Amino acid sequence: MKSSRFQLLLGIYAFWTLLFFSTRFVLLFLSWGNITPTAYNFLEIFTSGWIFDSAFYAYAMIPAVLYLCLLPQRIWTHRWHAYWLKLILFSTIYSACFIAVAEYFFWQEFSVRFNFISIDYLIYRREVTDNIVQSYPVVLIFSALFFVALLLYQPLASFVQRSLRSKETFSRRCLIATSLLLLPLTVFFTINQDLRNISANTYTKELASNGPYQFVAAFRNNELDFQQFYTSLSTKKADTLIRKETAEPNSQFISQNPFDIRREISRTGAEKRSNVILITVESLSSDFLGYFGNHKHLTPNLDALIKKSLFFDNFYATGTRTTRGLEAITLSIPPTPGRSIIKRIGRETDLWSLGNVLDTKGYHSYFLYGGRGYFENMNAFFSGNGYQIVDQSSVADAEIHFSNAWGMADEDLYQQAIKVADHENQQETPFFLHLMTTSNHRPYTYPEGRIDIPSGKGRDGAVKYTDYAIGKFIQDAAEKPWFENTIFVIVADHQAGSAGKQALPIERYHIPLWIYAPQQIQPAINNSLASQIDLAPTLLGLLNMSYRSCFFGRDILLTPPKRALIANYQNLGLYDGHQLAILKPQEKLTLLTGYEKSQPIEQPTGINNPFVALGISYYQGAASIYKKGINAWSDRNNIPVHTVKLNR
Repeated sequence: MKSSRFQLLLGIYAFWTLLFFSTRFVLLFLSWGNITPTAYNFLEIFTSGWIFDSAFYAYAMIPAVLYLCLLPQRIWTHRWHAYWLKLILFSTIYSACFIAVAEYFFWQEFSVRFNFISIDYLIYRREVTDNIVQSYPVVLIFSALFFVALLLYQPLASFVQRSLRSKETFSRRCLIATSLLLLPLTVFFTINQDLRNISANTYTKELASNGPYQFVAAFRNNELDFQQFYTSLSTKKADTLIRKETAEPNSQFISQNPFDIRREISRTGAEKRSNVILITVESLSSDFLGYFGNHKHLTPNLDALIKKSLFFDNFYATGTRTTRGLEAITLSIPPTPGRSIIKRIGRETDLWSLGNVLDTKGYHSYFLYGGRGYFENMNAFFSGNGYQIVDQSSVADAEIHFSNAWGMADEDLYQQAIKVADHENQQETPFFLHLMTTSNHRPYTYPEGRIDIPSGKGRDGAVKYTDYAIGKFIQDAAEKPWFENTIFVIVADHQAGSAGKQALPIERYHIPLWIYAPQQIQPAINNSLASQIDLAPTLLGLLNMSYRSCFFGRDILLTPPKRALIANYQNLGLYDGHQLAILKPQEKLTLLTGYEKSQPIEQPTGINNPFVALGISYYQGAASIYKKGINAWSDRNNIPVHTVKLNR
């Protein structure tokens, strides 16, 4: 066979294939307890995986094919080019090893291949880089990768030497290059995400994928058009269903336009002017609490607070990321497919928010974040929706006694909250403070001497420190003159883990919610099924406020919603405690039943199923309202009023 410089691509392909196979095997071993693969499953996983591996390589080799084709023969055989080509090959091997290690750690954290989160890790390099340096032995890992890459380079050295000795005319190189470039073109038209759907088990689907390929796919799926990718109802039917869901005995719709759920909420009696401090706690899973069966005694303060609060023990997060939780709590809107609204730059401001509503009542609304608020676009979102910002960059260094990659310790954040509350109280202005904590996050470091678990030793210590800081904050706040007139709300942004055997593992969305105001609210346990979109209406109900609303959520204490909306980037779910309807791209619908027996079973379904139709109406309505700007805040007073009262 005549030698060719393109033979080098064959050697690199063999290397990448072996590396991807090894990575997939290691990840399979890590997930063994969550899947029970048969011999056929093994074949499916590794066959589908090999196809995705090859698809990635087909795209990745495009620059190499062009380089091999266009480089003149006299330069190709030059001595300095040999050194350059060897350096490129070694760098490729090193990069491949780095990707394999990154996939390993990413899987340990999220149990998925690269996705939107990995893209965020590139965008917010400072926080992520600091986090990695503080969490892992980076120098040791990079050094080890260097020596591994040297060993792996040796078998490929012969391909380099043979390639450098080749002599090919430009016309022959063009012929070979054209043939090779047909491969990525073929992949583009034949390979898509459907190939991953070899099982209902999420772990199996992820194992059958390719990390770098999924990383690129995540860029393409920033936001999905609901009408294009999901099953829809007729506008009239969806509008009727969503109006029925959002109507309450004290509400009147102001327009008959499709999906225009803006309505007047009217209450009798005087409005309360209580201050509100809402603490969104990073990754506070319900199963960290002793109340839900944890025996490690990680949350003594929060467990004790349950008996003094209005506590919601059947409450659910809408998503698995901080921005999803903040979006649901602030905007009271179901999660639309793709990234959170908070991160849709240019379309994330001037929305119907809890802060904007309270500002019209004379409140001063603040968003306080332990880190730097440009992360995840939080500052732009909150400042553009009625909030003043306090974050790490606006706090004097002398007031920050401990910080890590993600920001100041929770104690320092709570001191900033007290400082703002003191200021507003002196001005005799009611205040709404929305806090977002950071301490319960890898690298799990915090000030020493606070709890009996040393800093940096894992999640348990971070949870216990988070609990300690909340307990200290409540204790410090109790000494303030504004305490008796303040409602404290504590809720998680999402669970600590998001992986599960199903597309939407319902147990991974269960979070706790406390509403604590010893002088105002009677302690009780509320078992009503609800989710984060219901928090804003419930809070405004406790304040007995009349207001114009564009919220999807309901006042849990007035008309319990008896449903939870949960989602990830593409799968959209409606859960009622017995069944879970899931909307998927390519207009697919899934219905799981039997949750009351903890044995969900997939059932055939369609849009004629009333529960499935209700789920569609929620997400179809949310997508339409956001797309058409119906929940824009600036136009709130320029609405033709056609009052429609719906009787429930």
